[in-house]
Amino acid sequence: MTSSLINVLSLVVVTVTLAIGQLLFKQAGLILRGSGVGEVLRSPTVYVALGLYAAATLLWIWVLSRVPLSRAYPWIASCVVLVPLMSSAFFKEPIEARFWVGGLLVMIGLVITQWSG
Repeated sequence: MTSSLINVLSLVVVTVTLAIGQLLFKQAGLILRGSGVGEVLRSPTVYVALGLYAAATLLWIWVLSRVPLSRAYPWIASCVVLVPLMSSAFFKEPIEARFWVGGLLVMIGLVITQWSG
């Protein structure tokens, strides 16, 4: 496997891990709304989310040792698209039509920033 492929796969893993963490934080928020802070602190959901964020941070630091920040950071913007799609699937949150326009622009921006010329 080439180092550039490893870098891209690592960036995908960081991005997806952060998105999953956001879903778990949303779940913790739903617990908070229904039961209170004590119940959230007893819920494994919040600790799994924090653990995912810690793992993603360590992988992110490793990625940044190999990839310029100006090329790596735009990948995080894809969470702006990924998280609402996942929240729609898992929490049945509605997605408005303008989301698709904005999401497309974000993804086009990601492609443009990664284009090596």
